[in-house]
Amino acid sequence: MPERNIKLILAYDGSNYHGWQRQKNGVTIQEVVEEKLAQMLGVPVAVIASGRTDAGVHAMNQVCNFKTGSRLDAWVVRKGLNALLPKDIRVLGAEDAPLSFNARYSARKKRYRYHIFNGEVHDVFLRRTAWHIPQPLDAERMRGCLASIVGTRDFSSFRAAGSSNRNPVRTILKADLLVEANRFLTIELEADGFLRHMVRNIVGTLVSAGRGKLTVEEFEGVLEARDRRAAGATAPAHGLFLVDVTY
Repeated sequence: MPERNIKLILAYDGSNYHGWQRQKNGVTIQEVVEEKLAQMLGVPVAVIASGRTDAGVHAMNQVCNFKTGSRLDAWVVRKGLNALLPKDIRVLGAEDAPLSFNARYSARKKRYRYHIFNGEVHDVFLRRTAWHIPQPLDAERMRGCLASIVGTRDFSSFRAAGSSNRNPVRTILKADLLVEANRFLTIELEADGFLRHMVRNIVGTLVSAGRGKLTVEEFEGVLEARDRRAAGATAPAHGLFLVDVTY
């Protein structure tokens, strides 16, 4: 049978998983999706994602692809997978793609959102999807910090220690902070790519600024230091969402 390349769009709640990539010490999104595909198609399947979300991170539109000789229509694959997958992983779309399409290497830009609940008492219904910070945050100062990271920069200060990324230079196209009802903060970042833990490290340092521990100038100094030790703590994974990927 001629080989096909099927593109999938996934949404998942990452709370119960050890991230996207297969691991020996815990259940992952990739493992579950590949096992259900193999069950449906009758042969092992290797699924490639646009990026390896960390343990606890969520996705609204994760893009992935796999190659197969199956004749099943893409819509049948979507329907069958949704019948087999746990309810916290959904296939939003499935379609045939060119054989040259690679969910990881064909991506041109990605967009992430990070949610913070800034109320004295955490919202029970947001406990798995937003970082609770009870102390007041200075949103205007945080916006000033975000403005300094837009453009092409060396993000070594916000790269995870021991990261395998050789090139720390990325281009941030958009960096916004939205505030709803004075309590729910959404930080949105769009870039041509992200280093490991880059969004969470930026958010952790932004929160330090929002608490009054860093000025905008000092935040800019963290970026210029190109040293992870200069930045703040890594924000918890459960507030982070992969929003979409552009090709």
